[in-house]
Amino acid sequence: MALAAKLQLRQSQSLVMTPQLMQSIRLLQLTHVELERFIDEEIERNPLLERAEPQDDAASDQAQKSEAAPELDSAGDWFEGETEWSAEAISQKLDSSLENLFPDDPGTSERLGPDLTAQWKSAAGSAGTASSEGFDVGDMAAAAVTLREHVGEQIALASLSPGERLIAGELADGLDEAGYLRTDLMEIAVRLGTDEAAVARVLGACQSFEPAGLFARDLAECLSLQLQARDRLDPAMKALVANLELLARRDFQTLKRICGVDEEDLLDMLAEIRALDPRPGLAFSGGASDAIVADVEVRAANDGSWAVELNADTLPRVLVDNVYFARVSSHAKDQAEKDFLAECLQNANWLTRSLDQRAKTILKVASEIVRQQDAFLVHGVRHLKPLNLRTVADAIGMHESTVSRVTANKYMLTPRGVFELRYFFTASIASAEGGEAHSSEAVRD
Repeated sequence: MALAAKLQLRQSQSLVMTPQLMQSIRLLQLTHVELERFIDEEIERNPLLERAEPQDDAASDQAQKSEAAPELDSAGDWFEGETEWSAEAISQKLDSSLENLFPDDPGTSERLGPDLTAQWKSAAGSAGTASSEGFDVGDMAAAAVTLREHVGEQIALASLSPGERLIAGELADGLDEAGYLRTDLMEIAVRLGTDEAAVARVLGACQSFEPAGLFARDLAECLSLQLQARDRLDPAMKALVANLELLARRDFQTLKRICGVDEEDLLDMLAEIRALDPRPGLAFSGGASDAIVADVEVRAANDGSWAVELNADTLPRVLVDNVYFARVSSHAKDQAEKDFLAECLQNANWLTRSLDQRAKTILKVASEIVRQQDAFLVHGVRHLKPLNLRTVADAIGMHESTVSRVTANKYMLTPRGVFELRYFFTASIASAEGGEAHSSEAVRD
């Protein structure tokens, strides 16, 4: 068969990661404190954004806006009316024939005041004593090393190729606060265009990082990594770690038989296990200066079910100032000003929609977690079910990576206390006798 060069046309569909989509994904994994800071930055950048005023003042302000431009009332609502999504379509509607209504407006950059970065550098340059101007002891606490920073330093020092460092960075992004890897290796391989074996090799290198136990995928692997670092992972200890479900049931007779040790040796082995750290990542700061505020609240309803609600204090309310947009856009002088206003409106609308979608997604994931862990809420940690991200993702019709981002650094207030959402995701430790599987957290308890 002869070989020949030829041209072919092919149509295909693919997901393009636009800046707006990347922003929406980023918002999912931000804590409420980080979200507040992000909103503040966006409000400084975008003149069409403003925070919602307190309820008593908001009503009168809304009435004034309705009188000024009643036809724009529905423009800020993403679920009613019509909204212009295209920056080009928005800019075409702007009138550039009139002069600027505010010719003396100094602009956003000048209204922001002095360069705060320069101020900080100046204060730091003359620092060294507590009396230096601009010195704040609170800044020292804020500078605590996070788990991600600690791991990043070790990745930079490790003997890895550039491609392997990229994989290591993805693995580090998949760590939860306890130091466990919550991202599937195949998912990382697909995302980076490599094979799972290459990701597994880099994972092996990352599992040698300090403190021992990081990048483990379950409790047994976490304990094994720490025992290996101590040169204590002998056959008897391997057998003990492989049968943690027997330890959860306090079946010491079976453990002695499987491990091939007597009672005294088993007690010594159990003492070593208890000396290990089941959550090595918690030794690092994830924002120690911030008090924990629950993002979701769970309470018992009158009918015996659980009521799941979002904490309104953690949800920033942002409005799009359509009145200001209408007033200023009608006096845009040139195409550059029209394009700027169109981009501001588009970004403002997208942000409000992303915030609304973030809140709905958190509530949806939290509700499914409560449904899955009903026995824990009623009876306590010994009844915590083994649960993984995929189970929740399949139940609510979302991607596993979305659930992972939503549960990162989010907290739930329950009748049994405040828990991180990822606390409810624990590895399944199968019973040696084929019975019901146990949660690794229940085993540790």
